[in-house]
Amino acid sequence: MPLVIPVFIPHEGCPHCCVFCNQRRISGYTEPPVSGSDVKEIVQTWLERDNNTSRQVQVAFYGGSFTGLARKRQEELLTAVAPFIEQGRVATLRLSTRPDYIDRPTIAFLRRHHVGIVELGVQSLADEVLTASARGHSPADVVKAMDLLHESAMEIGIQLMVGLPGESRRNIRQTVAGVIALRPDFVRIYPVLVVKNSPLAKMYAAGKYQPLSLEKAVLMAAWMKNRFDTAAINVVRMGLQAGPELENSLIAGPWHPAFGELVQARLMFRRVRSLLSSAGSGQRIKIAISPRDESVFRGMKSANMKRLKELHLADSFTLVFDPGQPRNTVIRLP
Repeated sequence: MPLVIPVFIPHEGCPHCCVFCNQRRISGYTEPPVSGSDVKEIVQTWLERDNNTSRQVQVAFYGGSFTGLARKRQEELLTAVAPFIEQGRVATLRLSTRPDYIDRPTIAFLRRHHVGIVELGVQSLADEVLTASARGHSPADVVKAMDLLHESAMEIGIQLMVGLPGESRRNIRQTVAGVIALRPDFVRIYPVLVVKNSPLAKMYAAGKYQPLSLEKAVLMAAWMKNRFDTAAINVVRMGLQAGPELENSLIAGPWHPAFGELVQARLMFRRVRSLLSSAGSGQRIKIAISPRDESVFRGMKSANMKRLKELHLADSFTLVFDPGQPRNTVIRLP
């Protein structure tokens, strides 16, 4: 795994105010924008702390729409990392931006400054959801940006949200199918939360928006991840990073500090239940998982074990730990 050094530029470069957004609250950063000198100091500090000199190092600009920044500001941030790249201490840069802030000249500029990974804040591919969320871009903008990034051989990530206004099962299926067709290298999935001082907070207070329950958000994210897994598209994160600012500003929504583990546990339960149900009544079988997956197998507060017991499946297997087995998989042994 690479070392990813985060540099936060909350809300910079984006004139839009999406309904869910109060990014300074979410990221916890309310200080003045980072300078080029700040970036150098951040990178140097992280490099000095890291003892693993053999792994790849990436510097990631998080939180804003990077290519929406003034070009001079982009150069200030990117060139601050250039000395570390020239020294071979940093391999590449990554950043996030909006789909409608990508064109050929922009990509050429990013390439000249060693950017190798671009994440697009897509959120949905349904027109009605993008409109209701005040995103300010269209599905066509996403397709165009993806085509250009693929053309440049960039590594591409797509960020999606579940629980947006106007969302339905139909347009979630539409979004997932559309993203798979676009072939990103990886995906992030975030549940929509209602935070203070966001337009969504006003909608929620007026009874015009109802967030997903935690259970439903986990189920939706699990369905999405399963589809992406089947399509060999890596889901690198599910859920927002925990932090005191987020927790203090949270009004409502499916927040859990281990949201991703809840999703993985739900998927593991489905796999285990499928194996046990196909084994035949009264038959005891051996199943194997990675030892690192024991907590996922059991589920939060042993929820999976309780479900298996309710289904009369808890006594129908012997669990074996195989250090060589891939994470988040379960197999039946002979």
